[in-house]
Formats: sequence, C-alpha cells, structure tokens
Amino acid sequence: MLEGILGKKIGMTHIFSSDGADVPVTVIKTGTCYIVQKKTLDKEGYNALQIGFCEKKDEKVNKPLVGHFKKANIQPCYHLREFRCADIDAYNQGQKVSGSDIFKVGDFVDVSGRTKGRGFTGVVKRWSFSGGAKSHGSMFNRAPGSIGSSSDPSKTYKGHKHPGHYGNERMTAENLQVVAVRLEEGIILVKGAVPGPVNGILEVKRSVKKASKR
Repeated sequence: MLEGILGKKIGMTHIFSSDGADVPVTVIKTGTCYIVQKKTLDKEGYNALQIGFCEKKDEKVNKPLVGHFKKANIQPCYHLREFRCADIDAYNQGQKVSGSDIFKVGDFVDVSGRTKGRGFTGVVKRWSFSGGAKSHGSMFNRAPGSIGSSSDPSKTYKGHKHPGHYGNERMTAENLQVVAVRLEEGIILVKGAVPGPVNGILEVKRSVKKASKR
C-alpha cells in the first residue's frame, strides 16, 4: 500500500458529525497524482513510488525531465515526491492515484507543508515576547531587552531569541483524522488545521505515531 500522496490545500470549513458536533476540517485536493517512477529494492535499494502532481506544459520543462515523464507516458508535472510502498507490484508506471484511493474515514495522517512566510519580524510576533510597559515614557514597548553581559563574558551566547525571518519553514501536523472522503472529486477532509496557505502543496502520509481505525 502506498504510504502517502501529494495534494493541494483548498481551504478550511466545518462539517457536522453524526452526533451533531461541529468539526473544523481542512479540504485537501489529491485527485491529479501520477506514478512517474518505481524504485525497487534490487535497483535502488528500497521500494518506493515517485509521484507527480499538477500537470504543466512541455515547453516549461527541460529535455531531461521531458524524457523522464515520457517513460511513464504522462504529462510533465510541477511537483515530484517519493513515498515508500511495500507492494509496488500493485501499481503501474503512469497510473493515476488519488488520496481517496489510499485513505479511508477514520485513518490518521501526518500532513507536511511550508508555513506562511511573514518576512522579518520582531521578537513579540516571532517568539511571543510580552514586551515592556505601555505607559507614557517607558521607552520599552516591543524591544527584545537585554541579551548579554558587559565585561563577563563580553559576548552574546548562541541560541538567543532575536528578531529575524519568520515562517516559510517546513512543518508537519501530526495525527490528524480523516473525517470524510469524496471519491468523485478526489478530496479528503482532515480534522484540524494544516500548515501553509491556500493552494499550498502538501504531503499527506500515514501517521507514524497513531494507528488508523479501519
């Protein structure tokens, strides 16, 4: 069984469960993935499938990649990822796969993506510092405060929390439950939030810490 798939974050909404509870969910579109290459234990040393997602035109791809996709007889794709697969004989090169074919309602998944980029930010936004007094004349509102000593040790230690680039980092949301699967649309709904903006590319894998409920 394929352990994961690529998808696109459509957005967040909410649905009502059978007992009437309001459940926040993230909508993930996974209906346009293709198996580009099969990695075998004999040749590469491990079993995996290379998945392509989101088609693009031939003129936007260099010649080596065009040949790579032609071997699978599929259109070039913007995104390529590898996912482990114990039984690769069950899949064929060029085959179309969807998240709704892999995950069922009740399964737990780990969703990875890149968080929203927020540029250069201060310590209050980046590290949740409380800041100083807001009273008149305090002169210490959102500053980081003291970060080192003077004569001893005459330096700033590594690892201090400072202002800097915030966001645009790879992050994984673990143990999210699949609450609905729409086969005809290739869409899965997972409970809770996932990293990244709308239309961000996501990797959806089986949870490594929590067993699925079939």
